[in-house]
Amino acid sequence: MKIAVFDTHPYDLRALKEANAQRGHVLEFFEERLHDKTAELARGFDAVCPFVNCRLTESVLLKLKELGVRLVTLRAAGFNGIDIAAAARLGIKVTRVPAYSPEAVAEHNFALILTLVRKTHRAYNRVREQNFALDGLEGFNLHGRTYGAVGAGRIGQCALRIAKGFGCKLLAYDPYENPKIAAEIGFEYTSLDRLLAEADVISLHLPLTEQSHHLINARTLALAKRGVVIANTSRGGLIDTAALIDALKTGQVGGVGLDVYEQEEGVFFNDLSDRPLQDDTLARLMTFPNVLITSHQGFLTREALSAIAQTTLDNALAYERGEPLANEVSSA
Repeated sequence: MKIAVFDTHPYDLRALKEANAQRGHVLEFFEERLHDKTAELARGFDAVCPFVNCRLTESVLLKLKELGVRLVTLRAAGFNGIDIAAAARLGIKVTRVPAYSPEAVAEHNFALILTLVRKTHRAYNRVREQNFALDGLEGFNLHGRTYGAVGAGRIGQCALRIAKGFGCKLLAYDPYENPKIAAEIGFEYTSLDRLLAEADVISLHLPLTEQSHHLINARTLALAKRGVVIANTSRGGLIDTAALIDALKTGQVGGVGLDVYEQEEGVFFNDLSDRPLQDDTLARLMTFPNVLITSHQGFLTREALSAIAQTTLDNALAYERGEPLANEVSSA
């Protein structure tokens, strides 16, 4: 199958080429994201392979169909950038990578949390300037604290296991409860309101849907324990950024670790160091000493990249062979 790979970075190219050595697709790589102005690049291809910040609207999908594209093999778990209903109407199949390395994202989640609660980012910068004072670097133990996972799917479960290792009390909110997993790991399902009220640390592990959009907002932040630490390695749109900034200014939120941001498209994954940052909201977030932002790198481990590449190309292989698509995204 001939596949156009969009929004390609060196790590994507390496992983996909290595995985393709045993699969035999014809791959062509484009640095451009897939959207209305770049869809023409897919001419002559059987499939396109977008990433999370590509935008496959109905008009883009219609153009892809006209160009002969029959498959969208997304190399990510989240598919909110694709109009799934339109793809179904046009007869274009959409597949994704539902699980690659949940440990990679969960571990990055805790890298953010530990950095925030022990202020290691600030200590690192001080020591590099030969300032060895400890004033202002007081943190808190995770042991004995309440850890709340908003979303207890594969990644949320990994995060809860890590939190258990630190000796935390474990709470989880998820629309779809699995009592067997809860008993195995040792966490308690509860309402979102109770989790917000009791958790010292909250991490977000939900997909972005109409129901979860801005789940963390002015109302829910007001319910949280004062000084709560929040980490988001899922989707930026789960948090109302303006409300988060207000809560940071009042001290209601004591620290935030973000690997995702609701307006990250066109910013994250790019080197913008030689130009002024145009996003005033992101610039404001970056002024807080208790806000830690990474550029959507939770998936960026060798193990995760390999698993993503293999599943992405296996999805295309199954389609080419007329086999059932285990990872198809349905509009239902």
